[in-house]
Amino acid sequence: MIVGIGVGVVDVPQFREALCGDVYDLFLIDEIDYCEGRARPWECLAGRAAAKRAAARALGMSGTCGQEAELVRRAAGDVELSLSGVALETAEALGATQWWVSITHTKNAALAVVVLESPDDLDV
Repeated sequence: MIVGIGVGVVDVPQFREALCGDVYDLFLIDEIDYCEGRARPWECLAGRAAAKRAAARALGMSGTCGQEAELVRRAAGDVELSLSGVALETAEALGATQWWVSITHTKNAALAVVVLESPDDLDV
């Protein structure tokens, strides 16, 4: 059963201008290192910022999950959303046992969707 869904959209040029050197407030070092190794690091970071916003919306939180939502690249090449802290506690309170993320970006925009899922037989 779906217990939360969120969408995040980020304007890449505006994000780049606004964030400048403050990437360490929003991203974990592994996320920064991964994106810095990409051909277009700001698009990569904007995609991750969109996913953090989408996670916050799926959890019913305002703003972004910041460092409590980490995007981890798995060996298969897909991305996994890892929650911690208040974000994880909120997901657990909603009965969510799995969360799914999808991210896409261009040079101008980044979009992410997060879906929180609980077992069908769980009363929330």
